[in-house]
Amino acid sequence: MGRHSMIRTGWAAVAALALTLVTGCEGLGGEGDGASSPGGGAEAPAAGQAVSPLRNPDGTDPGLAPVTGDAHEATARRLIEGLKTKGRGPRTGYDRDEFGYAWMDSADGVPLARNGCDTRNDLLQRDGQDLRFRSGSDCVVVAMTLDDPYTGTTIEWRKREASEVQIDHVVPLSYSWQMGSSRWAESKREQLANDPLNLLPVQGRANSAKSDSGPASWLPPAKSVRCAYAVRFAQVAVKYELAVTAPDRQAMLRQCGG
Repeated sequence: MGRHSMIRTGWAAVAALALTLVTGCEGLGGEGDGASSPGGGAEAPAAGQAVSPLRNPDGTDPGLAPVTGDAHEATARRLIEGLKTKGRGPRTGYDRDEFGYAWMDSADGVPLARNGCDTRNDLLQRDGQDLRFRSGSDCVVVAMTLDDPYTGTTIEWRKREASEVQIDHVVPLSYSWQMGSSRWAESKREQLANDPLNLLPVQGRANSAKSDSGPASWLPPAKSVRCAYAVRFAQVAVKYELAVTAPDRQAMLRQCGG
């Protein structure tokens, strides 16, 4: 169906823009991308097939495949080393509503916006497999299979148990608030909250355990994706010109062999 196909394919213009934010990522085809990465970028990944963040700079492809191989880990470290650092500021004034209403379809400047489907369901469609939709809808997902990147488990999800899968903000919104988004225009905060680059459907318990932690305090239980998680955290920070704390940057480097 049309909307589902759009999610799988991604938006080429936004991908081109995001590619400029990640240095050293040219020529990432070949070995070391992880077994589930598409070859050569010639074809879109299969439904729910996880892609390395180094091959997915705009977040429109599914999941979070491991970053493997010395060359790719070196690329990851260069990205992380470029992050600015500063201390985490006060949480004073933070409220989720400062980032717009949850899962709005009208955030400007992000892929998948204004397609008639809310952000949460866009993300479930992007990463889920064996999707089932509510009767009469090509948007609302009521059942799917999710390969959870954070725990390495497979979840057979049903909407009646909605909290079993939650959408994680890789860079937590309150973290961003403390690192400077409190001073942004509301439209930019809405963009961060709904940008697929910053969003992953994951096991609800893992997401709750993370809360608003940075990488120095929390990392995915599945060690194989920790470098990939650090890369995705860094990609978001670069795109939105956010600093990270020095301990967070050091923790991210360690995950990628630094």
